[in-house]
Amino acid sequence: MKTFLKLTYMELKLQLREPVALFFTLAFPVMVMVLFGFIFGNEADELLGGYGRVDLSVPGYIGMIVGTIGLLGIPTTLANYRDLGILRRLRATPLGSSPVLWSQVAAQVLMTSVGISLLFIAGLTIFGLRIPDGNLAIVPAILLSAFSFFAVGFVLAGVMPSARTAQAVGMAVFYPMLFLSGAAMPRHIMPDSVQQIAGWLPLTHVVILVEDLWLKGTWNLTSVAVVVVVLILGLVLSRFTFRWE
Repeated sequence: MKTFLKLTYMELKLQLREPVALFFTLAFPVMVMVLFGFIFGNEADELLGGYGRVDLSVPGYIGMIVGTIGLLGIPTTLANYRDLGILRRLRATPLGSSPVLWSQVAAQVLMTSVGISLLFIAGLTIFGLRIPDGNLAIVPAILLSAFSFFAVGFVLAGVMPSARTAQAVGMAVFYPMLFLSGAAMPRHIMPDSVQQIAGWLPLTHVVILVEDLWLKGTWNLTSVAVVVVVLILGLVLSRFTFRWE
C-alpha cells in the first residue's frame, strides 16, 4: 500500500507539471461553463423544471472532464512513458505491474474529482448553482463512467505507436463525441438525425446517466448498460493490447 501511495503521489506531481493537460482537464470545462453562463444566464425557468441553463449543463461538463482524461490524458501519458522507456524500467523493478497501473488510475480519479470540484465551486460562486438534493448516486455513476473511459484510454495507449499518435487519435475520437453527446451543448437543439447518431456514442450515455441522476434521481438503465459494456470491452482489449515497451 505504501508503494502504491508513493507512486500515486508521483503521478499527481507529474500531472501538475503539465500545463496543457491541466488546462484541458481543470480549466477548460470551467471556462466553457462560465462563457455560456454569461451568455445565457442561470435564471430559474418553470419550463426547465425550476432550474437555470447552467444547472442543466453541469452533467455535460462532468462528461467533458471524464472524456478528456480518458481519451486524451491517459493514452498520451502512458504512450509517452513507453516512448521514454519508463514503463519498461518500472516493470523490471520488484514493484510488479499492478501498482504501476493502478497508481495511474488513482491519480486520474483524483484529477477527475478536482476538476468536478472546481466546476461546482465556480458554478456556486458565479451563478448560484442549484444542486439537486439527495442524488448521491451520482458519485458511483461518475466513477463507473470514469473507469469506463479510463479502460478505453488504456486500449489507445497500447495500440498507438507513440505519444503524438495517441494524442492525435484521442482528439479525433474525443472532439466529435464532445459536441454530439451533449457535453458541450444541449442535445435537444440538434436535428433528430444528429441525435440518433449521438445515441451510439459512449460519451452520450455518460451524459445521460449523470443527467438523469442529477435532475431526476433515477438510473437510466440503457446508459448504465452501455457504460458497463464499454468498461468490460476496454478491460478485455487492454489486457491483450497494452504494451510496456
